[in-house]
Amino acid sequence: MPTPRSAGLTAVFLVTATLGAPVARAAVSDPLDALRRQASEARTQLEKATKRMESRKKDLARSQDKLRVTLKDLGKAEAELNRLREPLARLANASYQQPGAAGQMAIFGGGDLDDALRATADVTHMANGQDALVQKADELQERRARLTSTAQELQSKNAVEQTKLQQEVDGLKSKSTQLTKQLTAMLKRVGRDRRLELGCDKSLAKNARKFPNGLIPSQYLCPLPQKGEQLRADAALTFYKLNAAYKKRFGRDMCVTDSYRSLADQNRVYSQRPGFAAVPGTSNHGRGQALDLCGGVQNSGSTQFNWLEANSKKYGWLHPSWAYSNPFEPWHWEYGTEED
Repeated sequence: MPTPRSAGLTAVFLVTATLGAPVARAAVSDPLDALRRQASEARTQLEKATKRMESRKKDLARSQDKLRVTLKDLGKAEAELNRLREPLARLANASYQQPGAAGQMAIFGGGDLDDALRATADVTHMANGQDALVQKADELQERRARLTSTAQELQSKNAVEQTKLQQEVDGLKSKSTQLTKQLTAMLKRVGRDRRLELGCDKSLAKNARKFPNGLIPSQYLCPLPQKGEQLRADAALTFYKLNAAYKKRFGRDMCVTDSYRSLADQNRVYSQRPGFAAVPGTSNHGRGQALDLCGGVQNSGSTQFNWLEANSKKYGWLHPSWAYSNPFEPWHWEYGTEED
């Protein structure tokens, strides 16, 4: 739910989000337009940096998965190689104790022929078994070497990527902090009245009209330069401009004694001035589009009153006809036409 009380950069990014494509880089004279352009460019930069960072995260995650699979395969190869070490040792020991030459000498030296043939067969069987085991061991050794090399490369690569990713994150944080400071400084230079305008969303007025007179929630109202005063969004946005023109003419903000009035406040005022104040639930104060002014405006015919009477309609404000006589309220001004 949008709120006119968004502070500082939150208001800036809410405004830039409504702008669509970034504003062109052409020179601008309005500080508010410059601020919107800078905020839009900042948002674009941060979005691009965030996408790069997310891409690095995904690449690193895939590489880490590959490393886990490689290390698992390496462990299996190590275990299989360990299982072959004992039979290889037994074969080596048997070959040492019964060398094949003894059987061959028995054949040619005149010993028992059956014993010689059996000895020769045993030696041949042992040799074949040994060859198979040695070949298997060689294959496992080569596989282990390849897996070890792959694991080392992945670990090295992932360490580098982790460093790059951390640098990307740190850079993103630094850039965000820097841009925030720049935008905050620009926002301060814009001026209070323009900041209020920036934080007041005109679309809130439509929602405010849905609520009964005097029962408009505060989130649908916008604050005025005068502390504690507020109006419906459309009335507030025009008042900012009227107030700026008044300030340029008289050197100070307009003096406001009353603006939006809740139903409870309207009941209080009516009880104090029965027959003069509007019946509770019917006042334009309760609609957030009426002001009671001071600072000279409350005196009909004063310089301030005459200036406001001559200039207020340019900003959508007027002194209603009834307030000239019945009852006489030179201090009461309203936003919109008499029919609103």
